[in-house]
Amino acid sequence: MSTNETYERVYTGSDVNVQYLQELFNKSGISNRVRNDMESGLRAGFGGGLPGQVQLFVIKSHFDEASAIVKSAFPSDVAEHE
Repeated sequence: MSTNETYERVYTGSDVNVQYLQELFNKSGISNRVRNDMESGLRAGFGGGLPGQVQLFVIKSHFDEASAIVKSAFPSDVAEHE
């Protein structure tokens, strides 16, 4: 995976939901990254982020495909943010 790729946030939610989406993305060949500010802050010795709010990012060129997967997997979560 190239470090020059631009990533875009496709979902924010619970760790369990993010892990499920990662599995679906991996099966579809969509590169992704997770950002958990709360966990990162705790590891560094200070608090940060919101508990249970994990961000999932995909390469910008796969954003539309990833968004369709998110809408299919969690339609109620997407409807809240539209």
